[in-house]
Amino acid sequence: MKVMVVLLGLALALVSPPVRAAEPVDMLLVLAADVSRSVTERKFRLQREGAAAAITHPDVLRAIASGPNRRIAVCFVEWASANMQNVVVDWMVIGDGLSARSFGDRLIESPRSFAGSTSISAAVDFAVAQFGRAPFVSDRRVIDVSGDGTNIAGRSIADARDDAVAKNVAINALVILTPLEESFRPEHTNPPGGLEKYFQDNVIGGPGAFTIVAEGHQSFGRAMTKKLIQEIAGSPSNELAAAD
Repeated sequence: MKVMVVLLGLALALVSPPVRAAEPVDMLLVLAADVSRSVTERKFRLQREGAAAAITHPDVLRAIASGPNRRIAVCFVEWASANMQNVVVDWMVIGDGLSARSFGDRLIESPRSFAGSTSISAAVDFAVAQFGRAPFVSDRRVIDVSGDGTNIAGRSIADARDDAVAKNVAINALVILTPLEESFRPEHTNPPGGLEKYFQDNVIGGPGAFTIVAEGHQSFGRAMTKKLIQEIAGSPSNELAAAD
C-alpha cells in the first residue's frame, strides 16, 4: 500500500504544471486615490477621469515603452478612513494603448468606494500590502498617493512612510490644493506652511521621492500625466512636455 502511495505521488508530481516565474516589468505602481468626504462627487469624477486620461496619454505610453521590459504593472486603490481601503482595479500590465485603455475603462466604470475620514497612513500600509499580491516582479516599487488634506485618522503617517521605505518602497504624492474660501475644514486642507510642504515633510519617502501639485481637481489629469512620466522615466519635472 505504501509503495502505491509513493508511486501515485511521483505520478502527480510528473504531471503537475511547473510553477511559472513572476512576469518581469519595469515598475510596480500602486495608485492610491483619496475619496474622503472632502472629495465631492464632482471632484471624484474629475479625479477618476483624469487618472484614466493620464494612463492613456501618448507621452506616458512613450515613457513606458522606453523601459527595458517596455511594460509596467499598475494597481488602483481608493482610501478614506483607517478601515476604508479598496482595490478598484487589480494588478494589470500596461505596455501599449490597448492595455492602457482597458485599465482606464475599468476605472471609469467602477463605482466609488467610500466617503469617510482621511487616513493617509492606512492607505500607505494597504498599498504596501498590494506588492505582496502582485503576479509581477520589479526592483522598482512605487506608491503614488493623491490627496487633498492631512492625515487625521489611523497611526502616524511618518511611521507608515518609514516602514514602507524600509521595505524598498518609494512614495510620491500628487497634492490637490483647495482654495481657502472653498474649504469646510481649513486646518485639514490648508495646514500651516501649505499642504505641499506637509506632504513633503510627512508623506513622501525613498530615493528620488517627489510631489506634484494640482491646483484643484480640475487640473488633476494634467498633474497626474506629468507625475506618471516622471515616475516611469525618472525625468526631472521641468523637462516634461506634458506639464506644458
